[in-house]
Amino acid sequence: MPKLPGSKSPGSKPPGSASPGGDAATSRGLRVSLRTANKRSPASQRWLERQLNDPYVAAAQSQGWRSRAAFKLIELDDKYQLLRPGIRVVDLGAAPGGWSQVAVQRGAGIVVALDLLPIDPLEGVTFLQGDFNDADMPQRLTELLGGKADLVLSDIAPNTTGHGATDHLRIVALAELAFDFAVNTLSPGGAFVAKVFQGGSEKQLLAPMKQVFATVRHAKPPASRKGSSELYVVATGFRGAL
Repeated sequence: MPKLPGSKSPGSKPPGSASPGGDAATSRGLRVSLRTANKRSPASQRWLERQLNDPYVAAAQSQGWRSRAAFKLIELDDKYQLLRPGIRVVDLGAAPGGWSQVAVQRGAGIVVALDLLPIDPLEGVTFLQGDFNDADMPQRLTELLGGKADLVLSDIAPNTTGHGATDHLRIVALAELAFDFAVNTLSPGGAFVAKVFQGGSEKQLLAPMKQVFATVRHAKPPASRKGSSELYVVATGFRGAL
């Protein structure tokens, strides 16, 4: 697993000081197993074991990131240079704030984060609790940003049902809403990143995106779990709404 990119640390240790889980049991070829499930369901048992054995979870905790998802944006940014000093960023579905945290640490000038859930304060980030689909939200954001956004991020995922086809359609629908929001919020030359799931229907997002962005591609950062169908759509070079 590659070392994490270096930058100013949000905690006591700088990101990049060690690879994910550098001193954890998993890095020594060991695996943590739970002796008893107690009253946990099988699904809860599997989730807990996965968390205990995930080097990105350990790295996020040791390096001060709010979530392991921070590494996904770090890896996407390393590859596509999405974050630049002074840019204006909107982070949709931001809780608990990991992506906003990365944006600030990598030099974004203004970061506005939205979520239906409350988020603990974070220096350099303006949090709004609400629905990004509210009719007045684009105008509110323009006022907070002092203009149009340079980057719109969406790591939103729906509550899963366990039915693959249904869950896939739900996340594609959310990505479509986020795309519509980005079209109304981005400045020319801006970029948009959104989570989708593999399954075919994500292709329906590409045609309208290619009409308004110079480059559109799929990406799966290393921090996305291997067994996950999670993908990200990365669209750059916003041309403006048609």
